Amino acid sequence: MSRLLVIGCGGVAGVAIHKCCQNSSVFTELCIASRTKEKCDALKAELEGKTSTVITTAKVNADSKEELVKLISEYKPDAVLNVALPYQDLTIMDACLECKVDYIDTANYEPEDTDDPAWREIYEKRCKEEGFTAYFDYSWQWAYQEKFKEAGITALLGTGFDPGVTSVFTAYALKHYFDEIETIDILDCNGGDHGYPFATNFNPEINLREVSANGSYWENGHWVETEPMEIKREYDFPQVGKKDMYLLHHEEIESLAKNIPGVKRIRFFMTFGQSYLTHMKCLENVGMLSTSPIMFEGREIVPIQFLKALLPDPASLGPRTVGKTNIGCIFTGKKDGKEKTIYIYNVCDHQECYKEVGSQAISYTTGVPAMIGTALVLTGAWKKPGVFNVEEFDPDPYMDMLNKYGLPWVVDENPATVE
Repeated sequence: MSRLLVIGCGGVAGVAIHKCCQNSSVFTELCIASRTKEKCDALKAELEGKTSTVITTAKVNADSKEELVKLISEYKPDAVLNVALPYQDLTIMDACLECKVDYIDTANYEPEDTDDPAWREIYEKRCKEEGFTAYFDYSWQWAYQEKFKEAGITALLGTGFDPGVTSVFTAYALKHYFDEIETIDILDCNGGDHGYPFATNFNPEINLREVSANGSYWENGHWVETEPMEIKREYDFPQVGKKDMYLLHHEEIESLAKNIPGVKRIRFFMTFGQSYLTHMKCLENVGMLSTSPIMFEGREIVPIQFLKALLPDPASLGPRTVGKTNIGCIFTGKKDGKEKTIYIYNVCDHQECYKEVGSQAISYTTGVPAMIGTALVLTGAWKKPGVFNVEEFDPDPYMDMLNKYGLPWVVDENPATVE
């Protein structure tokens, strides 16, 4: 029996909350809190009568530590699930620390204003020392390790799909299939079609910033950085088919490089169609992906935030998206002195997700693991004081829950590899 506070009410939050309500023996009470309380109330109304979980709602500004502390103090949750924006991670972590309550999220911190001088100074130092220039990294949240340890509470970082499930796949492969993992290729394929000329499957600000940035990968103990979309490969994905995929920087590379002993190379690839890339390049060329404020007709606007207002809301794509996703990891390494390769992946059908929870598969594949990680913290299976990534815990209960709650996985012991 536990009480959970969920901060955020977008597409991923909607799935996570649906799944918490399917698991009401763990999640007996739940509060949905967002800046827009009407969205929380609508989701509560949709779920009432379908679950024994007691649902309440609240209005909160997740940029305000004071508002968060007030809400946490009043509601007294056993844990806080952050499915708001990555910009708000540190504020929510600060509030959890003050209230001594466990914290769970799906994506690592990045700043809203990348021109902020104080952040920029730390960022540029990290670029020189570490060798990658992505705006997001784990250093800001890992810095909370001692504070969370002293407070006796858990912070579980990155329990989405990637990061999240892909990291659990890695821990599972190391536990059950390898003595040593040498290479990891994380492949994220969305074979879905929503019918729009251009739309993003999750928050446009985060999505477009991530995709238009330099790529990078981990090799032989250091980062290798590439131009945006410089490295392209084709892969034949089970149940989806052949797709072009491009090497990106992604946060689980950073945590896996730290937590998987002896790994020699980690890469992350994501599929994109040519239409998406053409639209994105055009928008970038005219300045619409910029995070720097500009003056327009006497008021300040941020171009990428204005673009977000123009694009379809990812939460609205569910009814019109058809096709499947395939996300997984190809591992090479050694077992009992012999070379070994396996591919662990999940295939998710957009329309099946919509029928079940009213969402497309991108939100589903992130929202389900968000619930699972939270459940494991609340039940004590994944609870210890400090700040942790998912691959630092026993993968078996997580893998069991993936099968139970809609993300069944496959182990292919003779896969094609990526050159």
